[in-house]
Amino acid sequence: IAHPAFLLTGVLTALATFAAARWVRFPHRVLLVADAVGLALYTILGTKKALLHGAPPGAAAALGVTTGIAGGILRDTLLREIPLVFRREIHLYATAAIAGALLYAFAPRSAWLPEPAVYLTSVLTVLGLRLAAIKWRLGLPDFMARDI
Repeated sequence: IAHPAFLLTGVLTALATFAAARWVRFPHRVLLVADAVGLALYTILGTKKALLHGAPPGAAAALGVTTGIAGGILRDTLLREIPLVFRREIHLYATAAIAGALLYAFAPRSAWLPEPAVYLTSVLTVLGLRLAAIKWRLGLPDFMARDI
């Protein structure tokens, strides 16, 4: 709000994305990778911001996960699709975000492990888990009710 350049950057990026999506056909996998990168960056950024504003580590991780997955939910809702995170066939979407957010929130910072290293490691954790899950179709086990 304080800097109009942020709004201009967002609008120009949205227009460029809209134009690219209109004239360039991307394979579905490219979009999944782009979504995984966004998930990783926004999850850890949200966690970092929550910690900077004094949230305890557990709450900061929860807020980071919400930040990471909310954009995708909004995108899919606007497209009138079931959000990716709610689909049965999704592969470790929120789970990857939770792992990275918890790592970032609880990792000790020191001279041996500075903030940029913690940030990068956490982002790569989310991204690595999500991309591995996409490639090898990894997921959490389904709940099966037992007959008693």
